[in-house]
Amino acid sequence: MNPRKKVHPALNVLYVVGLVLFFVAFMFPFAWMIISSFKTQSEILTMPPKWIFTPTFKNYVEVFEGQDFLMYMLNSFVIAVGATLAALVLGLPAAYAIARRRLPSLGFTILVARIVPGITFLIPWFMIFSRLKMVDTMPALILAHMLVTMPFVVWVMIPFFEGIPNDLIDAARVDGCTEQYAFLRVVLPISGPGIITGSIMAFVFSWNNFMFSMILSGVHTKTLPVAIFNFLSYSEVNWGGLMAASVIITLPVLVLALMTQKYIVRGLTAGAVKG
Repeated sequence: MNPRKKVHPALNVLYVVGLVLFFVAFMFPFAWMIISSFKTQSEILTMPPKWIFTPTFKNYVEVFEGQDFLMYMLNSFVIAVGATLAALVLGLPAAYAIARRRLPSLGFTILVARIVPGITFLIPWFMIFSRLKMVDTMPALILAHMLVTMPFVVWVMIPFFEGIPNDLIDAARVDGCTEQYAFLRVVLPISGPGIITGSIMAFVFSWNNFMFSMILSGVHTKTLPVAIFNFLSYSEVNWGGLMAASVIITLPVLVLALMTQKYIVRGLTAGAVKG
């Protein structure tokens, strides 16, 4: 066994410095947002920035009492969960069929829905839902968000299903399983990391979606990204409330990502090794 090559101390220092700079650049906007959410309007606009101040919870009180953000959070959660579940129900069988039948062209066709700018679908969606009287309803927003969630689920799961050995599925078929039963009882149970990864990423994309929610939502279905506009007016921007609302939108997704990061990494890399 060859001895490990010693790394020059200067390279170690540069590596650490690079990591620190990357971490600071990545976390600075989020830290600035959190700090500003505890400042008053005048303190936020003060230049140079005021680093020593008395924190206030007024912005968060205004968000929850003056803007009914609990309802907006519930709307966002219901729509994101609905769009994710619908994407799994349709996307998992589609990804399995594409992987088993070797249909890359069909997979690319599904991916087009993710590549094409969402505004391309916006006017047709609005016209269809207007005639069906479905504007400002949860089903309309869930269907619209599926344009974001389902292609991602399909493209995460295609390489994962391709990595499952065909002998495993053939053995299930020999034991009397139908193709559908083998998919439900054999393939899905061992595809947990990929399903979790696709679900989490689809949920995040739906949670953060603004464009479809802006046009298709209304008083009863307004989501968090749309609700942020309540802090913008023609003459003034309520920076404190805007920062507090941004923290509320970002925090659930950040906590979810931190709690499930090992599953995300495992799911994204599982399809890289094929049996």
